[in-house]
Amino acid sequence: FLYMGRLLEGFGVGIISYTVPIYIAEIAPQDLRGALGSVNQLSVTIGILISYLIGLLVEWRLLAVLGVVPCLVLIPGLFFIPESPRWLAKMGMTDDFEASLQVLRGFDTDITQEVLEIKGSVSSASRRTTLRLAELKLRRYWLPLMIGIGLLCFQQFSGINGVIFYSTTIFESAGITSSNFVTLSVGIIQVIATAVSTWLVDRTGRRILLIVSSSGMSLSLVLVAVSFFLKGIVAEDSSWFSTLGILSVVGVLLMIVFFSLGMGPVPWIIMSE
Repeated sequence: FLYMGRLLEGFGVGIISYTVPIYIAEIAPQDLRGALGSVNQLSVTIGILISYLIGLLVEWRLLAVLGVVPCLVLIPGLFFIPESPRWLAKMGMTDDFEASLQVLRGFDTDITQEVLEIKGSVSSASRRTTLRLAELKLRRYWLPLMIGIGLLCFQQFSGINGVIFYSTTIFESAGITSSNFVTLSVGIIQVIATAVSTWLVDRTGRRILLIVSSSGMSLSLVLVAVSFFLKGIVAEDSSWFSTLGILSVVGVLLMIVFFSLGMGPVPWIIMSE
């Protein structure tokens, strides 16, 4: 039952992980699209932090059951949010499209210019032939396809989920006695770094954040690997033993910071764009 529940949860999270960034990108004003797109990942990190906090107080079974609470709020709430204006325009529902956009922008806002822009964008897209799976082999689709899939694959291959899930075990292996406190610090740092990324993403651009993020993560993981390797060589009564433990923790924390600055939120934004 535990495996089946985790499998079903994975299906749900997989669908939401794909649709939420696209929905945000389609309803957000153009000048705020990057920042609002990053809010998706920011919300994920806040949820992780909350689970860390609750996990200090209750056993894992109760913690898993408590995950039902936000779902019960989300399900009825979804019936009251407006449909994506761009999707409605694409489906030819002109009146519904303008009404949805007016609700999103506020009833006192003039949406005339944005309506024309969306209609022009949808009209331009509708003149193209429908993309078939076999056409993905054409050269003009290679670059966006590789960028979109590649970023999301490397986001997972970075090992961030392993670090998050096993952070307490990692810190205990590093010799940190207050591992729960450090794990909680991981959640706090992740929220702060993702919030900074939300502020930076429309100011610095997507690519520079990805470059800084991936470079910083690489150096951080090298620090972790070297620290654990040397820790297995030096004597436990050596002053270097505790120092290497601290360095490995610093490396893990830096890795999470750099991930949250770029590789966490930005691939989802680029995928939706």
